[in-house]
Amino acid sequence: MRWVDLRPEIDSLTGEVSTDVRGGGFSAADQAALEVALRLAEAWDGSVTVVTVGPAEAEAALRELSAAGELVDRVVRVQADDVAAALAAVLEGADVVLCGDISLDGGSGATPALVAHHLGAAQGLGLVEVEAVGPGVVEATRRLGGGRSERLRLRAPSVLSVEGSVARLRRATLPAVAAAVGRRVDVIHHGGHGPEPHVIAAGPWSPRARIVAPPVGSPRERIVTLTGALVDRNPPRVIEAPPAEAADAILQQLRDWGYDL
Repeated sequence: MRWVDLRPEIDSLTGEVSTDVRGGGFSAADQAALEVALRLAEAWDGSVTVVTVGPAEAEAALRELSAAGELVDRVVRVQADDVAAALAAVLEGADVVLCGDISLDGGSGATPALVAHHLGAAQGLGLVEVEAVGPGVVEATRRLGGGRSERLRLRAPSVLSVEGSVARLRRATLPAVAAAVGRRVDVIHHGGHGPEPHVIAAGPWSPRARIVAPPVGSPRERIVTLTGALVDRNPPRVIEAPPAEAADAILQQLRDWGYDL
């Protein structure tokens, strides 16, 4: 479960994002992952460990999640910088690891793949359907581009990431919620992160300069080529056209300037 601020504040002028632990929680995709984990545990007569890498404020939300199913036998909060390595250390020996497909803060979806790398496990990412087949074996459907999909069969150990539409986390009963208030949360400090990066310089990104052939000829000819003094130029013009024709005109002008599109 990835602990993120569900209600970040965004400065409308600078675009700077400000987060607050009071708005922290878990995304719909992460909650779907927990529901799938509970279903697999029921099918295989297994148990579920709920893990997050986050601050102490995440423990209350973890306890609330643990009330969703009786098969949740352990709740763990990890403090670490290297998220994937820390999760892999805690989840060593698990048959199946379930994650949300993308996080709300970064959105790269890289953590499940990195966890699979550290565990040496099979991976099925971006799944829209997961079904238990046999002990440690699942069949899943993965979304591909162009409206296509792919059917996968994975054997333990495996790491799966699911979309939020796969399942809806079951509602916990009131007695279970009350019992989870005092539930123990194991806290693990993982120090396996690498050295802090050394930033040489930072600034806004700029596109790479367009490569052009060097001028040839006499010094005068080279100067004329560089300055473009004798090149026919199209004067600035205003084009009023439908969106499709305007886009074609822009692309043609870029080609005339030498851009390879």
